[in-house]
Amino acid sequence: MKNSTAEDTSKGQKPWWKKLGPGLITGAADDDPSGIATYSQSGAQFGFAMLWTLILTYPLMVGIQLISAKIGRVSGRGLTTNIRLHYPISMLYAIIGLLFIANTINIAADIAAMGQALALLIGGPPHLYALGFAVISLLLQIFIPYNSYVRVLKWLTLVLFAYVGIIFVVHIPWGQVLKSTFIPHISWKSDYIIMVVAIFGTTISPYLFFWQASQEVEELHLHPDAKPLIDAPNQASANFRRIRIDTLIGMGISNVVAFFIMLTTAVTLHMHHVTNIQTSAQAASALRPVAGQFAFWLFSLGIIGTGLLAIPVLAGSAAYAMAGAFQWRNSLEAKPVAAKHFYAIIAIAMLIGLGICFTPIDPIKALFWSAVINGVIAVPIMIIMMLMAINKKIMGEFVIGKRMQALGWACTGVMALVVLGMFWTMLFGHH
Repeated sequence: MKNSTAEDTSKGQKPWWKKLGPGLITGAADDDPSGIATYSQSGAQFGFAMLWTLILTYPLMVGIQLISAKIGRVSGRGLTTNIRLHYPISMLYAIIGLLFIANTINIAADIAAMGQALALLIGGPPHLYALGFAVISLLLQIFIPYNSYVRVLKWLTLVLFAYVGIIFVVHIPWGQVLKSTFIPHISWKSDYIIMVVAIFGTTISPYLFFWQASQEVEELHLHPDAKPLIDAPNQASANFRRIRIDTLIGMGISNVVAFFIMLTTAVTLHMHHVTNIQTSAQAASALRPVAGQFAFWLFSLGIIGTGLLAIPVLAGSAAYAMAGAFQWRNSLEAKPVAAKHFYAIIAIAMLIGLGICFTPIDPIKALFWSAVINGVIAVPIMIIMMLMAINKKIMGEFVIGKRMQALGWACTGVMALVVLGMFWTMLFGHH
């Protein structure tokens, strides 16, 4: 091995599971309560017919998240700082404005879902629970240093396995499942296309790109001997290996869990003709008569756990994006006094999100529009990321290779098709 790296310890290398961090949390945060609602609706409405989408989203997610992580680790800067330094400022402001709106709506939907899930489990007022979850999450983000907080988030990813656990309490026709997964039945009906668009939009989301790149920069701050790879190429091989393992496992968990949510709702709700699920809490309560109390409890607790995991990622990615654009100090490791603007954005996003829960705004309609905004900004952001990843000024000798370029552009192309599909269904389809 070349010189010591940030990830190596004096006693040799850390075991691989201790290296998991940004990729694992990013992947797990993708299965937030609003994502759970999308996957539940797809299983309830279409049975096994959508399982194939998650075989396709996995390599695409891995490709684009690897690229965002590498941009952060090589340059030592988050995505918005790189955009500000190398691209038109008007484009930067448009992107961060839309990202903030989409993330805030998503936070609102997630907080509401957590409140409803707890009310289902123990009774009582969902709005009060939503308020409690928002306050707890905000205090944790502001007052617990990143290094400790990230450990909490890592453990929270275990909650996702509740959705894998449900398969042990319901009967699954595996032959049929495998056939639908690997030999997809494609339909050109508008409700089918809308669902494919929703799955891709919920799985490949812009906030994940910003979060993972910024987390790589946070990891740099944690290790005194770590430097951006453009300044310390000798640290590259160990870091790239860590990023690869972390991202493959993180996105793998994300897609496996989404697959099992879809599968569970297909074999329970769809087979019992419950085909219209609007929220994750609705999915949980619909499961109770069909799959029993245990499945209902697992599903409901999963909603709360994933919400606690996803909300800091949504608020944090908005804050990293804003802070990078306006050159504010941004780190979850920094004390609130030292990074006032950064923490103020987290608080504002959380409070607006909470406020939406107390308005007559329909959270499902709001989520639909948040998915539209996410889809619209994902494509230009991905194009900019691809241009960054092959830009020597940003990446030095670590510009991405031909295979990674092919995967990144494939992901960008698929998302562009998804967005076109979304507009086509909005104009000509029906809801």
